[in-house]
Amino acid sequence: MFIGEYQHAIDTKNRIIVPSKFREELGDKFIITKGLDGCLYVYTLSEWTILEEKLKKLPLTSRDARAFVRFFFSGANEVCIDKQGRALLPQNLLEYANIEKDIVSIGVSTRIEIWSKEKWEEYNESDMDMAGIAEKMSELGI
Repeated sequence: MFIGEYQHAIDTKNRIIVPSKFREELGDKFIITKGLDGCLYVYTLSEWTILEEKLKKLPLTSRDARAFVRFFFSGANEVCIDKQGRALLPQNLLEYANIEKDIVSIGVSTRIEIWSKEKWEEYNESDMDMAGIAEKMSELGI
């Protein structure tokens, strides 16, 4: 399970240091893709396989399903961690997430999200009604 928040900077070669607590769970290779809300999603290979199987079952006749699958898979890349604990982020994903220098990596249970520091701060400062959201979660059994 991935938890926690870590701040880093991306280097001039578009590499990030993967937090050691995340590295243990990720292994040497993982999948990174476009996420929702303007961030990047990172999955272990096993979690990616589970998600892939679910997405394969979506109906091809559904326009929304086709759009979501295209969005998700077109940005997907297999990434390796080097001996220094760094991972190279593809340029297209950096552009998608507006990542230029400072990033925040957060653990979100079965995935990691990578945010530009500015977007993460904006997201946290937005007027989200967490009490209202919590009430809706109870409708989902949480």
